[in-house]
Amino acid sequence: MNTDNLCKYLAEEYPAEFVQWLLPSETSNIQVLKTELSLEPIRADSITLLQTPNLILHLEFQTLPASDPPLPLRMLDYWLRLYRKYRCNVEQVVIFLKSTTSEIAYTNEFTAPNTRHRYRVIRMWEEDPAPLLANSGLLPLATLARSESPQALLAQVAQQVANIEETPQRQNVAACIYVLAGLRFDKNLITQLFREEIMRESVIYQDILQRGEIAVIMRQLNRRIGLVTPEIQAKIQTLSIAQLEDLGEALLDFSQPADLTAWLESHQA
Repeated sequence: MNTDNLCKYLAEEYPAEFVQWLLPSETSNIQVLKTELSLEPIRADSITLLQTPNLILHLEFQTLPASDPPLPLRMLDYWLRLYRKYRCNVEQVVIFLKSTTSEIAYTNEFTAPNTRHRYRVIRMWEEDPAPLLANSGLLPLATLARSESPQALLAQVAQQVANIEETPQRQNVAACIYVLAGLRFDKNLITQLFREEIMRESVIYQDILQRGEIAVIMRQLNRRIGLVTPEIQAKIQTLSIAQLEDLGEALLDFSQPADLTAWLESHQA
């Protein structure tokens, strides 16, 4: 799970917390809006839409400033399609996760002859951590907020996570922190504060482990038996972590694609 999709998960899991942070006046009847904006450059799997009685909050999470088409043009295109479909106010917020000096992170409008479109930009490294620390669902973003002592901030986040009473929520929030904090902190420091056993049962952490296992196995298979077809790759992606570990051991005996196909057929029966 990449950072953009992880933030999408957080916003859809904690919509009220995100609205309270970004639109304090819109605090009731909040729902996640599923949309079918599939035409390019709309990417329905990367945008988050939260609907309130008065408007749609469109969230766009960015790790890198560069994109194709450029972000300002994309935001205009998003707005047009959303407004055409829903005919209501659309509040757009771009949240830059990783500190950068790129001009794009300091641009909040698209301009062209006879056209001007504006949107909000939030640079996490400039944000006050206080409102983020006050909500469990926003704790992963708090690790990226403004601080004269980032390590102290990370320790404070860890303490807040430890105070979450519900175990699944504590595990999932910790797993999200593990990913997002990696944009700013050394992994060794993160693991010191967030023990692996806390996250092990988290569905988010399991997804991270699974994707990592798949990436390693795909590299090994491509070297050993040649390029793996999309169909076979799709089958590998359905394997559990335990099955992926078994495949990692078995592939040492593979010499041709047929060996992989036979192994998958025997383990997916």
